[in-house]
Amino acid sequence: MFIQTENTPNPSTVKFIPGVPVMESGVAEFVNEDAAKQSPLAERIFEIRGVQSVFFGRDFVSVTKTDAVEWGAIKAQILGAVMQHFTMGEPRFKDGHTSGAADDSLLDELSKQIKELIETRVRPAVAQDGGDIIFNKFEQGVVYLTMRGACSGCPSSTVTLKNGVENMLRHYVPEVLEVRQTLE
Repeated sequence: MFIQTENTPNPSTVKFIPGVPVMESGVAEFVNEDAAKQSPLAERIFEIRGVQSVFFGRDFVSVTKTDAVEWGAIKAQILGAVMQHFTMGEPRFKDGHTSGAADDSLLDELSKQIKELIETRVRPAVAQDGGDIIFNKFEQGVVYLTMRGACSGCPSSTVTLKNGVENMLRHYVPEVLEVRQTLE
């Protein structure tokens, strides 16, 4: 098995691409060891000293490190953990885990339109950088979004939100006045 790695705009995050699907649908984020207990793969990665968070996308695993370690010290260990997991054919999640898809039936028409634009135009580009962007709500002209994976804490995420996402949304949905990042 050959696993590719890609740097992301966030210098603390590297994207690991195993060449097989990681998530059948949705995404999963593990921000600490307790959250990782629902996934054998995430648990294995968190055993490596210096791992801060793990994010699963459709075909990749993004790992964010702490400032206390350098990539040279842990990258090979993470590659080994990911390779071992997929080579052994272990499950990504323990029984009972769900992706937690949101119910859109309660959204108003403008919110549905905004969410659709995020899903089709923004999320694929953000996923290429090893992250994800989630629509939370649209309220009084403000779109509230959450950045996850490599995008969470990335130095360029504010620029992406303001110059990229906000401008695009304002173009298609004139009611949008501003985009703000929320923390989960």
